[in-house]
Amino acid sequence: MKIPSTHQSLMAYLIVPDAKQFFNFCQKVFGAEKTYELLREGTDTIQHAELQINGITIMFANAIEQWPPETGSFFIYVDDADKTYKVALENGASSILDLSTKDYGRTCGVKDPSGNTWWITSLPGK
Repeated sequence: MKIPSTHQSLMAYLIVPDAKQFFNFCQKVFGAEKTYELLREGTDTIQHAELQINGITIMFANAIEQWPPETGSFFIYVDDADKTYKVALENGASSILDLSTKDYGRTCGVKDPSGNTWWITSLPGK
């Protein structure tokens, strides 16, 4: 199967209230890089965009009347869950699970300003 080099065979596609805000959050919190952006004709709103976090692509677009917001839930490994949690909160996320240490690592949960849930975990000893 041939697919574009920046894609995987399965990718999330989110419809968010403010696509620029969503990207900025992902960039600041998870180091996301935007790999594609298409604006709606005659506007500055995002019709379709793609970002990558550690080689994984998330597609996203601005919500419009016929395409209302559709959020997602993500589990992400990071080097430092404590730092990532702090940065997420500083960038508009709300806590849904305080930081704690579990047998599988240091973990927490946040809801980003677009309504997506992020389960953030760093492995033990990290």
